[in-house]
Amino acid sequence: MPQPVPAAAPPDLFDAEHQALQAAREVHRAHGDNGHAPCHQALGDLLSAYERLLRETRRLVRRSDRAELEMNQLNMRLQDLAAQLEFRANHDPLTGVLNRAAIIEQVNRRLRSGALALIVLDIDFFKRVNDSFGHPVGDRVILGVVDCLTAVVPACAQVGRVGGEEFTVVLPGQRLADALPVADALRRAIEAHPFGLPDASTVTASFGLCAVEAGGDFDHAYGLADEALYAAKRGGRNRVCVAEGVEPSPLAACA
Repeated sequence: MPQPVPAAAPPDLFDAEHQALQAAREVHRAHGDNGHAPCHQALGDLLSAYERLLRETRRLVRRSDRAELEMNQLNMRLQDLAAQLEFRANHDPLTGVLNRAAIIEQVNRRLRSGALALIVLDIDFFKRVNDSFGHPVGDRVILGVVDCLTAVVPACAQVGRVGGEEFTVVLPGQRLADALPVADALRRAIEAHPFGLPDASTVTASFGLCAVEAGGDFDHAYGLADEALYAAKRGGRNRVCVAEGVEPSPLAACA
């Protein structure tokens, strides 16, 4: 079995100086004082001082290299911590999707330059789940809903949790004709998902949908979609309703 090749030693930054010192030492030893004892002694002292200077310089360079390595490691750690803090500031701690503040910022930013469709959904009878089976089961339902959302939405979409059991899906550049099939696919995915509730009941969600042109803002878009969401709740739940007045589709057009 071949033996591993040892790593090459790093080059000596002061090799030339060390070689010059050694050569001077040889000359100093070879010639003795030659009748010039003070000069010979002074040269010996100078060589010794130079040797000490080289040793001290090497020690300082090694210390500087260690300090630089530690500083680089610290900078990397700080960058990791900054990324973690930024993620926590923008994401919901339970689900990992965007939080309300981040969704508001994203919608307002995108509406400054383009249109978008906004889906708002709310889990039907979620309080009953928490009251009947406890909050850990409720959290499991929320995580299951997020799994359904992230599995179905297109790549351009952004999913956010804006309340306890309320979520949004931002669809940049899409109109109602594009967004309505997405919303209904999400509704059907949640309805079919095996949440594993103790009583084997299913979980459904109601959806409100709107489309907003460039120049709008989150409050306007959310208000429209939220009105449509409550129309879906009043209409029997587990359905998608479209906000009135945003396009020719009337509010009563619920899937």
